[in-house]
Amino acid sequence: MAFTADEIANINNTSLERFVRKGKVAIQNVQQKPLLAAFDVTAQEFPGGNGFISLGVMSGQGGGSMQGYSGDQQVGFYNPTGNKRVRYAWKEHHIGMGVTYTELKNNGIDVVGDAGDTTTEDMSGGEEVRLAHIMDTKDAMFSEDYSKSMDTLVHGDGSADPTSMAGIQSLILDSPAVGTTGGLARPTNAWWRNRAATAAFAGAGGQGAITVNPANGGALMEFLEKEWLQLVRYAEGTPRWKLFAGSDFIAGYQKEIRANGSYSQTGFQGQNNVDGGMDGPKFKGNVIQYDPTLDNLGLSKRLYVIDMSLTGIRLYYMMGNRMKKHTPARPYDRYVFYKAVTNTAVMAAQRLNTSAVYDIA
Repeated sequence: MAFTADEIANINNTSLERFVRKGKVAIQNVQQKPLLAAFDVTAQEFPGGNGFISLGVMSGQGGGSMQGYSGDQQVGFYNPTGNKRVRYAWKEHHIGMGVTYTELKNNGIDVVGDAGDTTTEDMSGGEEVRLAHIMDTKDAMFSEDYSKSMDTLVHGDGSADPTSMAGIQSLILDSPAVGTTGGLARPTNAWWRNRAATAAFAGAGGQGAITVNPANGGALMEFLEKEWLQLVRYAEGTPRWKLFAGSDFIAGYQKEIRANGSYSQTGFQGQNNVDGGMDGPKFKGNVIQYDPTLDNLGLSKRLYVIDMSLTGIRLYYMMGNRMKKHTPARPYDRYVFYKAVTNTAVMAAQRLNTSAVYDIA
Protein backbone atom coordinates (compact mmCIF):
# COMPACT_ATOMS: atom_id res chain seq x y z
CA MET A 1 0.00 0.00 0.00
CA ALA A 2 1.45 3.39 -1.05
CA PHE A 3 2.15 6.15 1.46
CA THR A 4 -0.39 8.93 1.66
CA ALA A 5 0.66 12.56 1.07
CA ASP A 6 0.42 13.25 4.82
CA GLU A 7 2.60 10.24 5.64
CA ILE A 8 5.27 11.35 3.11
CA ALA A 9 5.21 14.87 4.56
CA ASN A 10 5.59 13.44 8.08
CA ILE A 11 8.62 11.36 7.02
CA ASN A 12 10.25 14.41 5.35
CA ASN A 13 9.70 16.51 8.47
CA THR A 14 11.13 13.97 10.92
CA SER A 15 13.98 12.31 8.99
CA LEU A 16 17.32 13.53 7.59
CA GLU A 17 18.52 12.76 4.10
CA ARG A 18 21.52 10.44 3.95
CA PHE A 19 24.41 12.61 2.81
CA VAL A 20 26.84 10.38 0.93
CA ARG A 21 30.47 11.58 0.72
CA LYS A 22 29.64 14.68 2.72
CA GLY A 23 32.00 17.52 1.92
CA LYS A 24 32.94 16.11 -1.51
CA VAL A 25 31.61 17.93 -4.57
CA ALA A 26 32.27 16.17 -7.88
CA ILE A 27 33.53 18.47 -10.64
CA GLN A 28 31.73 17.81 -13.91
CA ASN A 29 33.11 19.77 -16.85
CA VAL A 30 36.79 20.56 -16.37
CA GLN A 31 38.58 19.67 -19.60
CA GLN A 32 42.22 18.81 -20.12
CA LYS A 33 44.27 21.76 -21.40
CA PRO A 34 47.36 20.22 -23.00
CA LEU A 35 48.29 23.26 -25.11
CA LEU A 36 48.29 25.62 -22.12
CA ALA A 37 50.17 23.06 -20.03
CA ALA A 38 52.87 22.67 -22.70
CA PHE A 39 53.38 26.42 -23.02
CA ASP A 40 53.49 26.85 -19.24
CA VAL A 41 56.20 24.20 -18.93
CA THR A 42 58.45 26.02 -21.42
CA ALA A 43 57.45 29.57 -20.39
CA GLN A 44 60.20 32.13 -19.89
CA GLU A 45 60.40 35.39 -17.97
CA PHE A 46 61.16 38.95 -19.02
CA PRO A 47 61.99 41.92 -16.76
CA GLY A 48 59.39 44.47 -17.80
CA GLY A 49 60.17 46.97 -20.53
CA ASN A 50 58.42 49.67 -22.52
CA GLY A 51 55.32 47.76 -23.54
CA PHE A 52 57.02 45.14 -25.74
CA ILE A 53 59.48 42.29 -25.84
CA SER A 54 61.87 42.26 -28.78
CA LEU A 55 63.57 39.34 -30.54
CA GLY A 56 66.17 39.25 -33.29
CA VAL A 57 65.59 37.44 -36.59
CA MET A 58 67.38 37.33 -39.93
CA SER A 59 67.03 35.72 -43.31
CA GLY A 60 70.27 33.76 -43.02
CA GLN A 61 71.76 35.01 -46.29
CA GLY A 62 73.40 38.40 -46.65
CA GLY A 63 73.31 38.81 -50.44
CA GLY A 64 76.75 37.57 -51.44
CA SER A 65 77.86 34.63 -53.59
CA MET A 66 81.03 32.79 -54.47
CA GLN A 67 82.91 33.86 -57.62
CA GLY A 68 85.69 32.23 -59.50
CA TYR A 69 89.07 33.89 -60.03
CA SER A 70 92.49 33.14 -61.48
CA GLY A 71 95.88 34.71 -60.83
CA ASP A 72 95.61 38.37 -59.86
CA GLN A 73 92.10 38.81 -61.23
CA GLN A 74 90.17 41.41 -59.23
CA VAL A 75 87.51 40.01 -56.86
CA GLY A 76 84.60 41.70 -55.07
CA PHE A 77 83.61 42.07 -51.44
CA TYR A 78 80.23 42.71 -49.87
CA ASN A 79 78.80 43.72 -46.50
CA PRO A 80 76.18 41.16 -45.35
CA THR A 81 72.89 42.70 -44.17
CA GLY A 82 69.54 41.32 -43.14
CA ASN A 83 69.25 41.57 -39.35
CA LYS A 84 65.73 42.47 -38.26
CA ARG A 85 63.78 42.82 -35.02
CA VAL A 86 60.31 41.57 -34.19
CA ARG A 87 58.39 42.79 -31.18
CA TYR A 88 55.28 41.72 -29.33
CA ALA A 89 53.19 43.73 -26.88
CA TRP A 90 52.80 42.27 -23.41
CA LYS A 91 49.34 42.36 -21.87
CA GLU A 92 47.96 42.49 -18.33
CA HIS A 93 45.16 40.19 -17.19
CA HIS A 94 42.95 40.06 -14.10
CA ILE A 95 40.39 37.71 -12.64
CA GLY A 96 38.80 38.42 -9.27
CA MET A 97 35.98 37.16 -7.10
CA GLY A 98 33.96 38.70 -4.31
CA VAL A 99 32.00 36.80 -1.64
CA THR A 100 29.74 38.47 0.89
CA TYR A 101 30.39 37.99 4.57
CA THR A 102 26.78 36.82 4.91
CA GLU A 103 27.29 33.92 2.48
CA LEU A 104 30.40 32.86 4.35
CA LYS A 105 28.67 33.04 7.74
CA ASN A 106 25.90 30.80 6.42
CA ASN A 107 28.60 28.21 5.74
CA GLY A 108 30.26 28.49 9.15
CA ILE A 109 33.17 30.65 7.95
CA ASP A 110 34.40 33.89 9.50
CA VAL A 111 36.36 36.72 7.86
CA VAL A 112 39.51 37.69 9.78
CA GLY A 113 41.07 41.13 9.39
CA ASP A 114 39.66 44.16 7.66
CA ALA A 115 42.39 45.37 5.30
CA GLY A 116 44.30 44.09 2.29
CA ASP A 117 45.48 41.01 4.23
CA THR A 118 41.96 39.75 4.92
CA THR A 119 41.64 35.96 5.32
CA THR A 120 38.93 33.48 6.22
CA GLU A 121 38.83 30.83 8.94
CA ASP A 122 36.38 28.13 9.96
CA MET A 123 34.14 28.85 12.92
CA SER A 124 34.20 26.34 15.76
CA GLY A 125 31.57 23.73 14.88
CA GLY A 126 31.18 25.11 11.38
CA GLU A 127 31.32 21.61 9.91
CA GLU A 128 27.95 20.92 11.53
CA VAL A 129 26.17 23.37 9.24
CA ARG A 130 27.87 22.68 5.92
CA LEU A 131 27.59 19.94 3.34
CA ALA A 132 30.67 21.27 1.55
CA HIS A 133 33.17 23.98 2.37
CA ILE A 134 31.97 26.91 0.29
CA MET A 135 35.41 28.58 0.02
CA ASP A 136 37.03 25.33 -1.09
CA THR A 137 34.48 24.95 -3.87
CA LYS A 138 34.70 28.62 -4.83
CA ASP A 139 38.51 28.46 -4.89
CA ALA A 140 38.35 25.37 -7.12
CA MET A 141 35.99 27.11 -9.54
CA PHE A 142 38.07 30.29 -9.42
CA SER A 143 41.21 28.34 -10.28
CA GLU A 144 39.49 26.60 -13.19
CA ASP A 145 38.09 29.90 -14.48
CA TYR A 146 41.62 31.31 -14.49
CA SER A 147 42.98 28.26 -16.35
CA LYS A 148 40.10 28.20 -18.83
CA SER A 149 40.56 31.91 -19.54
CA MET A 150 44.29 31.47 -20.15
CA ASP A 151 43.64 28.44 -22.34
CA THR A 152 41.24 30.52 -24.44
CA LEU A 153 43.84 33.27 -24.81
CA VAL A 154 46.60 30.81 -25.75
CA HIS A 155 44.41 29.42 -28.55
CA GLY A 156 43.16 32.77 -29.83
CA ASP A 157 44.30 35.44 -32.28
CA GLY A 158 43.82 38.45 -30.02
CA SER A 159 40.90 39.88 -32.00
CA ALA A 160 38.27 39.21 -29.30
CA ASP A 161 39.92 41.60 -26.85
CA PRO A 162 42.78 43.88 -27.95
CA THR A 163 43.76 44.44 -24.30
CA SER A 164 44.47 40.72 -23.85
CA MET A 165 47.23 38.46 -25.10
CA ALA A 166 47.13 37.11 -28.66
CA GLY A 167 47.73 33.34 -28.92
CA ILE A 168 48.81 30.79 -31.50
CA GLN A 169 46.29 31.87 -34.13
CA SER A 170 48.09 35.23 -34.31
CA LEU A 171 51.38 33.45 -35.07
CA ILE A 172 50.46 30.25 -36.93
CA LEU A 173 48.19 31.63 -39.65
CA ASP A 174 45.68 29.70 -41.77
CA SER A 175 46.98 31.70 -44.75
CA PRO A 176 50.65 32.22 -43.87
CA ALA A 177 51.74 34.48 -46.75
CA VAL A 178 49.68 37.52 -45.72
CA GLY A 179 49.86 40.17 -43.03
CA THR A 180 52.55 40.97 -40.48
CA THR A 181 53.75 39.16 -37.38
CA GLY A 182 55.78 40.94 -34.76
CA GLY A 183 55.83 43.94 -37.10
CA LEU A 184 57.59 41.99 -39.87
CA ALA A 185 55.78 41.53 -43.19
CA ARG A 186 55.18 37.98 -44.34
CA PRO A 187 54.66 38.68 -48.08
CA THR A 188 58.17 40.10 -48.53
CA ASN A 189 59.90 37.66 -46.19
CA ALA A 190 59.07 34.14 -47.30
CA TRP A 191 61.13 32.67 -44.45
CA TRP A 192 58.82 34.42 -41.96
CA ARG A 193 55.87 32.09 -42.61
CA ASN A 194 54.51 28.97 -40.97
CA ARG A 195 53.54 25.88 -42.96
CA ALA A 196 49.82 25.38 -43.65
CA ALA A 197 47.20 23.29 -45.44
CA THR A 198 43.82 24.92 -44.95
CA ALA A 199 40.84 26.15 -46.93
CA ALA A 200 41.98 29.74 -46.38
CA PHE A 201 45.43 28.97 -47.77
CA ALA A 202 43.88 27.21 -50.77
CA GLY A 203 41.88 30.37 -51.46
CA ALA A 204 45.16 32.30 -51.56
CA GLY A 205 46.75 29.83 -53.98
CA GLY A 206 48.38 27.55 -51.41
CA GLN A 207 47.74 24.07 -50.05
CA GLY A 208 44.17 23.15 -49.23
CA ALA A 209 42.81 20.88 -46.51
CA ILE A 210 43.81 17.21 -46.79
CA THR A 211 41.25 14.58 -47.76
CA VAL A 212 41.53 11.46 -45.60
CA ASN A 213 41.83 8.37 -47.80
CA PRO A 214 43.26 5.04 -46.54
CA ALA A 215 44.08 3.85 -50.09
CA ASN A 216 47.69 3.58 -51.27
CA GLY A 217 49.20 3.92 -47.81
CA GLY A 218 46.98 6.76 -46.64
CA ALA A 219 46.67 10.24 -48.14
CA LEU A 220 46.97 12.00 -44.78
CA MET A 221 50.01 10.00 -43.72
CA GLU A 222 51.65 10.58 -47.09
CA PHE A 223 51.01 14.31 -46.82
CA LEU A 224 52.47 14.50 -43.31
CA GLU A 225 55.58 12.62 -44.46
CA LYS A 226 56.21 15.23 -47.16
CA GLU A 227 55.43 18.15 -44.87
CA TRP A 228 57.77 16.89 -42.18
CA LEU A 229 60.69 17.35 -44.56
CA GLN A 230 59.75 21.02 -44.88
CA LEU A 231 59.43 21.44 -41.12
CA VAL A 232 62.89 19.99 -40.43
CA ARG A 233 64.35 21.88 -43.39
CA TYR A 234 65.07 25.02 -41.40
CA ALA A 235 65.15 23.53 -37.90
CA GLU A 236 68.10 24.73 -35.84
CA GLY A 237 69.66 22.80 -32.99
CA THR A 238 67.18 20.43 -31.34
CA PRO A 239 63.58 21.43 -32.15
CA ARG A 240 60.97 20.68 -29.51
CA TRP A 241 57.86 19.85 -31.51
CA LYS A 242 54.48 19.40 -29.86
CA LEU A 243 51.45 18.22 -31.84
CA PHE A 244 47.87 19.08 -30.86
CA ALA A 245 44.78 17.94 -32.74
CA GLY A 246 41.01 17.97 -32.61
CA SER A 247 38.98 14.76 -32.36
CA ASP A 248 38.08 14.51 -36.06
CA PHE A 249 41.70 14.89 -37.15
CA ILE A 250 42.76 12.10 -34.79
CA ALA A 251 39.92 9.89 -36.00
CA GLY A 252 40.94 10.42 -39.62
CA TYR A 253 44.57 9.67 -38.86
CA GLN A 254 43.67 6.50 -36.95
CA LYS A 255 41.39 5.40 -39.78
CA GLU A 256 44.33 5.41 -42.16
CA ILE A 257 46.53 3.59 -39.65
CA ARG A 258 43.91 0.84 -39.15
CA ALA A 259 43.51 0.37 -42.89
CA ASN A 260 47.22 0.01 -43.52
CA GLY A 261 48.22 -2.98 -41.45
CA SER A 262 49.10 -1.68 -37.98
CA TYR A 263 46.95 -4.33 -36.27
CA SER A 264 48.99 -7.31 -35.06
CA GLN A 265 48.40 -10.68 -33.41
CA THR A 266 48.71 -8.92 -30.06
CA GLY A 267 46.20 -6.21 -30.94
CA PHE A 268 46.72 -2.54 -31.59
CA GLN A 269 48.04 -2.00 -28.07
CA GLY A 270 50.23 -5.13 -27.85
CA GLN A 271 48.38 -6.43 -24.79
CA ASN A 272 47.91 -9.99 -26.11
CA ASN A 273 44.16 -9.67 -26.12
CA VAL A 274 41.36 -8.91 -28.54
CA ASP A 275 41.24 -5.15 -28.12
CA GLY A 276 40.24 -2.85 -30.93
CA GLY A 277 41.49 0.23 -29.06
CA MET A 278 44.68 1.98 -30.05
CA ASP A 279 47.43 3.68 -28.10
CA GLY A 280 47.63 7.44 -28.43
CA PRO A 281 48.59 8.28 -32.03
CA LYS A 282 52.08 9.48 -32.85
CA PHE A 283 53.92 10.86 -35.84
CA LYS A 284 57.71 10.68 -36.14
CA GLY A 285 57.79 9.69 -32.48
CA ASN A 286 55.82 12.77 -31.42
CA VAL A 287 52.54 12.17 -29.59
CA ILE A 288 49.53 13.76 -31.27
CA GLN A 289 47.74 15.10 -28.20
CA TYR A 290 43.99 15.49 -28.23
CA ASP A 291 43.13 19.10 -27.48
CA PRO A 292 39.45 19.42 -26.45
CA THR A 293 39.58 23.20 -26.82
CA LEU A 294 40.02 22.80 -30.58
CA ASP A 295 36.70 20.96 -30.64
CA ASN A 296 35.12 23.77 -28.64
CA LEU A 297 36.40 26.29 -31.18
CA GLY A 298 34.96 24.38 -34.12
CA LEU A 299 38.45 23.18 -35.12
CA SER A 300 38.01 19.45 -34.55
CA LYS A 301 39.57 18.73 -37.97
CA ARG A 302 42.76 20.64 -37.19
CA LEU A 303 46.34 19.72 -36.28
CA TYR A 304 48.87 22.20 -34.93
CA VAL A 305 52.56 21.34 -35.11
CA ILE A 306 54.32 23.81 -32.82
CA ASP A 307 58.05 24.25 -32.43
CA MET A 308 58.37 25.05 -28.72
CA SER A 309 62.16 25.22 -28.71
CA LEU A 310 64.00 28.31 -27.47
CA THR A 311 63.90 29.90 -30.95
CA GLY A 312 60.39 28.71 -31.78
CA ILE A 313 57.14 29.87 -30.18
CA ARG A 314 57.16 30.61 -26.46
CA LEU A 315 54.93 32.02 -23.75
CA TYR A 316 56.59 34.76 -21.68
CA TYR A 317 55.56 36.00 -18.23
CA MET A 318 56.84 39.23 -16.70
CA MET A 319 59.03 38.53 -13.68
CA GLY A 320 56.96 38.34 -10.50
CA ASN A 321 53.73 38.63 -12.46
CA ARG A 322 52.77 35.04 -13.15
CA MET A 323 49.63 34.13 -11.20
CA LYS A 324 50.20 37.04 -8.82
CA LYS A 325 47.73 36.83 -5.93
CA HIS A 326 45.91 39.81 -4.43
CA THR A 327 43.48 40.31 -1.53
CA PRO A 328 42.09 43.81 -2.10
CA ALA A 329 40.66 45.71 0.85
CA ARG A 330 36.89 45.92 0.84
CA PRO A 331 35.15 49.25 0.28
CA TYR A 332 34.20 50.90 3.57
CA ASP A 333 30.48 50.42 2.86
CA ARG A 334 30.53 46.84 1.53
CA TYR A 335 31.05 43.69 3.62
CA VAL A 336 32.55 41.60 0.87
CA PHE A 337 35.66 39.40 0.84
CA TYR A 338 37.76 39.91 -2.31
CA LYS A 339 40.58 37.94 -3.90
CA ALA A 340 42.19 38.23 -7.32
CA VAL A 341 44.90 36.82 -9.55
CA THR A 342 46.75 38.80 -12.21
CA ASN A 343 49.41 38.02 -14.77
CA THR A 344 51.37 39.91 -17.39
CA ALA A 345 52.14 37.76 -20.40
CA VAL A 346 52.88 37.66 -24.11
CA MET A 347 53.21 34.91 -26.70
CA ALA A 348 56.06 35.42 -29.15
CA ALA A 349 57.76 33.67 -32.05
CA GLN A 350 61.37 33.91 -33.17
CA ARG A 351 60.96 31.31 -35.93
CA LEU A 352 57.76 30.39 -37.78
CA ASN A 353 58.79 28.06 -40.60
CA THR A 354 59.18 25.10 -38.22
CA SER A 355 55.54 25.31 -37.07
CA ALA A 356 52.38 24.45 -38.99
CA VAL A 357 48.61 24.23 -39.11
CA TYR A 358 46.86 21.46 -41.08
CA ASP A 359 43.16 20.73 -41.59
CA ILE A 360 41.46 17.67 -42.99
CA ALA A 361 38.55 18.16 -45.36
